[in-house]
Amino acid sequence: MKSENDMDADIALKRFIDLTQIPGRSGEERDVADRIVEMLVTAGLDESQIQFDDAHSRTHLKGNCGNLIVTLPGNRSGVRTMLSAHMDTVPICVGSQPVVDQGQVRSSVKTGLGADDRSGCAAILTAAIERIRLGDENFPPAVIAFFIQEEIGLHGARCLDVAKVGQIDRAFNFDGGSPDKIRTGAVGGERINIKLTGTPAHAGVAPEQGASAIVMAAKAIADLDGRGWLGKVVKDEGVGTANVGIINGGDATNVITPEVTLRAEGRSHDAAMRTRIVQEIRDAFTKAAESVMTDSGVKGTIDFDSNVDYESFRLSDDHPSVEAASVAIKRIDRTPTCEVANGGLDANWLFQHGIEAVTLGCGQKNIHTVDERLEIGDFLDACRIASWLITAGA
Repeated sequence: MKSENDMDADIALKRFIDLTQIPGRSGEERDVADRIVEMLVTAGLDESQIQFDDAHSRTHLKGNCGNLIVTLPGNRSGVRTMLSAHMDTVPICVGSQPVVDQGQVRSSVKTGLGADDRSGCAAILTAAIERIRLGDENFPPAVIAFFIQEEIGLHGARCLDVAKVGQIDRAFNFDGGSPDKIRTGAVGGERINIKLTGTPAHAGVAPEQGASAIVMAAKAIADLDGRGWLGKVVKDEGVGTANVGIINGGDATNVITPEVTLRAEGRSHDAAMRTRIVQEIRDAFTKAAESVMTDSGVKGTIDFDSNVDYESFRLSDDHPSVEAASVAIKRIDRTPTCEVANGGLDANWLFQHGIEAVTLGCGQKNIHTVDERLEIGDFLDACRIASWLITAGA
């Protein structure tokens, strides 16, 4: 039987180039999904094995399609494997014109390439098509999932209809980085919305009658930074990160600004530490709002809310998904290395759904920039890894 190492590299690369030039920012993944379906059906997959869930009707952004889920029943015995990737790209990648350039793929125009994560889609699509060609009945059961809205907060994986996926024994999410890195866990993140309200006044005629929301924000941020609760946070209670990333407020220089809105975040691999970071942010902004007042004693006020984007998780080194990924990487003469990610992954939400996945890379470089590249050798190795993972045990 032909092995994954005999894969047609030219065709695999063409699949990536085909997919990455399709516009498909978060919430607009339908054209990408339709092209994936077309490729699978052309390869011989029965349309009854293809379905969409209704995740897009439950996400904050109402998109034009749900997660695409493909079932490969195989011989119905052995471990049931899941491969996944996300279909959406960031706005800078819209209009990508991929070209091959000295062992890499780049966009020939001033856009991102979109290798994050069309290379993941192409890798697992290649694995599925190879399996279909060799005869699905010769292999253990598998599921392929293409997620929506990863780039705006992992919303596709979060809203996945798990009933359409079924029981999974081991899972592999293909996303950014090198294919020899096995991300066995990831940080947890919480997003924060803050609204500071003061009192407007003429900044030249009667500034004392105002209470500036900008001053409140500045005092809170300076306090957090000065006490080590902003940026990299290292405390006796634990470690994590905190950031105030967006500030909006003010209409004119001659008005004491009455309202400022901010968006911030706290992250940690320890949920209790993440909660502490968020509480420190809340306390600092509350204290700052109350410390700024008009000459008549009217203080500032605060509205504060936060929500957990994703909980942290970590798999043991002897977990079946970790062990299988290690074997697959070694088969292509690479050395596997386990690491824990400091960014959120679709695998965070898969873990919450009871699907314990590791994340593998596909050779993407400089993602979310106009200098984005795909290392072709790494991408082809990701295809080989994916192919072995859904044919292993045959």
